[in-house]
Amino acid sequence: MDTKTGNILPGGYCHSLTEYSRWHTREVAIGDVPLGGKNPIRIQSMTTVDTMDTLGSVEQTIRMVDAGCEYVRITAPSIKEAYNLAEIKKELRKRGYPVPLVADIHFTPNAAEVAARIVEKVRINPGNYADKKKFDQLHYTEAEYSAELERIYTKFAPLVKICKEYGTAMRIGTNHGSLSDRIMSHYGDTPEGMVESAMEFIRICEDLSYFDLVISMKSSNPQVMVRAYRLLVEKMVAEGMNYPLHLGVTEAGDGEDGRIKSAVGIGTLLEDGLGDTVRVSLTEEPEFEAPVAIALVNRYTNRQRETAVQKAMDNTLPVPMAQPVIQPYMTAETNAFIGGSLVPRVVVDISQTALKDPAILTDVGYKYDWLLDKYHMGEQSVDFVYLADQLPSFTMPGNLKQLYDYPTWKTIKNKANIHPVYTLRGFIEADLRDPYLNLVRISYADLATSEFEALPIDKTIVFLLETNVIHGMADQRLFFAALSEIGLNNPVIIRRHYPAQEFSAVPGDLMDPEEPLSKLQVYAATDFGALLVDGMGSGIWIDSPATPIDKLVSASFGILQATRSRISKTEYISCPSCGRTLFDLQETTQMIRSRTNHLKGLKIGIMGCIVNGPGEMADADYGYVGAGPGKITLYRGKEVVKRNVSSESALDELIEIIREDGRWLDPE
Repeated sequence: MDTKTGNILPGGYCHSLTEYSRWHTREVAIGDVPLGGKNPIRIQSMTTVDTMDTLGSVEQTIRMVDAGCEYVRITAPSIKEAYNLAEIKKELRKRGYPVPLVADIHFTPNAAEVAARIVEKVRINPGNYADKKKFDQLHYTEAEYSAELERIYTKFAPLVKICKEYGTAMRIGTNHGSLSDRIMSHYGDTPEGMVESAMEFIRICEDLSYFDLVISMKSSNPQVMVRAYRLLVEKMVAEGMNYPLHLGVTEAGDGEDGRIKSAVGIGTLLEDGLGDTVRVSLTEEPEFEAPVAIALVNRYTNRQRETAVQKAMDNTLPVPMAQPVIQPYMTAETNAFIGGSLVPRVVVDISQTALKDPAILTDVGYKYDWLLDKYHMGEQSVDFVYLADQLPSFTMPGNLKQLYDYPTWKTIKNKANIHPVYTLRGFIEADLRDPYLNLVRISYADLATSEFEALPIDKTIVFLLETNVIHGMADQRLFFAALSEIGLNNPVIIRRHYPAQEFSAVPGDLMDPEEPLSKLQVYAATDFGALLVDGMGSGIWIDSPATPIDKLVSASFGILQATRSRISKTEYISCPSCGRTLFDLQETTQMIRSRTNHLKGLKIGIMGCIVNGPGEMADADYGYVGAGPGKITLYRGKEVVKRNVSSESALDELIEIIREDGRWLDPE
């Protein structure tokens, strides 16, 4: 076995935290589309029609391939579906589509053993393939634990041997919500448990001299997902392994929320060079997933070369500091509504709008009531607006803070809730400063300048962190590490600029170039989310002149929600549907959303079947799970409250459960 793992940082999870470089994994053959090694990051998705519907599966697969999928996964919940994979494959080949197929297996080793003789890859979940998940609290002695591993070995070995014989690859796919009772009892509901669950199966494969493996660590919580993949890489490297990684945030949801949540998790890992194949899980038609995944992946096609060229051409770029220790950046409490234990703040630029009518503030969450002459706020009302040098001709809300460039701020007489924005040199030379809040524009490169050395730092300073570096997230992450190293703890607002050309089409990108919004969501969720998940940032400022202001606001709060940094709305953990689904997930999700989306902070899991039920919605407060045709089982956390409820009344009964718990609010 090739055990070359690359030069991973000691105790780390990637080559470098400062410069982009993909982690070198072993190559795994999956049909004629190899994965890992020097191959491109592959795109995949999963069918949603019944696997027994051969023509429906074939036609949906073709749409997915035409949208950019390089692998297509199909569920095989029982042996009959596994056998029908042969019919689907035969028809696809007949139509000229040699796309590698992946059988998705839960609970049924016999179906896996059939499928492994037919398709190019099988996916098994170690939490429910040969282990048990009954939500039991168990205690194992060391001998009992070893005996369970022997039992798993015996049950799993036949599949491994078939895969070896037929040249079939395997994904060992751990899911946060479906860890077995044995793993849960020993490790708890943790990333450590997720990693060990996979490692047990990897070790069995290696003991049987089988190495055509791909590994995944999925969760509906991007923070958990990121932590699990990082731990996995550390663990694999320690044991001489370098298997390719399949990246995905499971049950991400639909629309903007699904895209942002997926990008936070997947993009954070891609930024550090991890990941060999990507699946974006949306509660939408599967062909809509591939363009989002492609937009994510295409940013890294030439990242290593582009960063090298930029470094060679721009001699002002600083030499990166020694590899930083990635840890939360703890800021001091301030008197300026930012930093410390306060949630991250949202800044939006409104300087290009016509500042003559208070109605323009509706887009930033402040609705003006003409009759009562007052503003109404919502859960997604921004905290700061930037006006540059433009003065409004109406009275601004008293709790909305305004930011002006220093020369304009200096001329304003009543400076209540009005604060200046300086350049680094401008702050040093200023003859007037705000006693509460002074925003100073800065980059990582500025830390090596004489201007920074001369900066009179005090507790009124909030750094406005900018970057023009291609690998910008790492550049900004270095800034946080450097501040910690020199003992500063001033709040930092992260700012990223996305010019219109950032969203232009590139080769292989099938996302509609006339609809740049999805790209903005994906790019910003990656760039900001990768910092926020590690506890960096007291505020965010998405600067995108080509994007409508209300969409910038929505994306900003969506990123904070996805990183669990600031909760401003209901969260829906909804699966992307598959052939096991027992109701129309898209329609049901929208129905539930329409009646519960005012319940700020509540997490509701919407699962199409019991396979993706209590497990996948691991951290949901309530669950709505398909139990059979027209039947729904309702959950409170992981506990079943009502079984086999008619789908016609299930939402009403779910709302009644929420009401009984004292967590229901009537919509305004």
